[in-house]
Amino acid sequence: MKHSIPLFRLLALAASLLVTSLHAQTLKVVAEASSYVVLKDGKVAGPASEIVEASLQNAGLTDHRIGIYPWARAYDMALQEPNVLIYLIARTPARETQFKWAGEFMRLEYHLYKLRERQDIAVRKLEDARRYSIGVMRDDLRQQYLKDQGFERLITSSQNVDNFRKLLSGQVELVPLPESDAQAFCTEAGIPFAKLEKVLTLDALTTGIYMAYSKATPDETVARTKAAFDKLKADGTVGRLMGAHR
Repeated sequence: MKHSIPLFRLLALAASLLVTSLHAQTLKVVAEASSYVVLKDGKVAGPASEIVEASLQNAGLTDHRIGIYPWARAYDMALQEPNVLIYLIARTPARETQFKWAGEFMRLEYHLYKLRERQDIAVRKLEDARRYSIGVMRDDLRQQYLKDQGFERLITSSQNVDNFRKLLSGQVELVPLPESDAQAFCTEAGIPFAKLEKVLTLDALTTGIYMAYSKATPDETVARTKAAFDKLKADGTVGRLMGAHR
């Protein structure tokens, strides 16, 4: 006698296998090197990385790999692939529907810096900056903003530290950076921060800096991560770690 499995059981089994498959997927966590994300003893570290790691552990999402990439590559992976978590990423209107947002680390201001010795560079308003070459990172918020404003003398690099080096060598005349990154780059280069001069704050770029998932990531993964992150923010962990590094 033939025994057949009822259709509803087959459907339930298929659904269960699908859920298991989704949960079995290793999360790819990507970031660009910055003062908040560093490589230390072969491991990704820094205050932002600590917060991401704690959020994922507390959410029970232990199967993940964190890697540092040039910004354009990290951004492309988060746009194109499923189960990718990217941090630190500015939340802008253009990006709003491209990602699933999981938590705000802080608000960030960007400033245009020049070498203090360059007395020939005078920038009092955004329009003045058009006269000078500006180092920007490919596919970054700052490049997009200045390009939208009609700036043409933009020199692109894959990493912010490359733009800083170009500033020191005279290959570019201005770089847009958060103050924390500018200070960190000076420390790494062994030069005093006073060697730089902040000439203009890019008010239009002041925005929240987040971690966000790629669109094809399951909503449950996003929700669990966000809930764990929110607890760290509520108990002061996020503010303490990020604030201590500013």
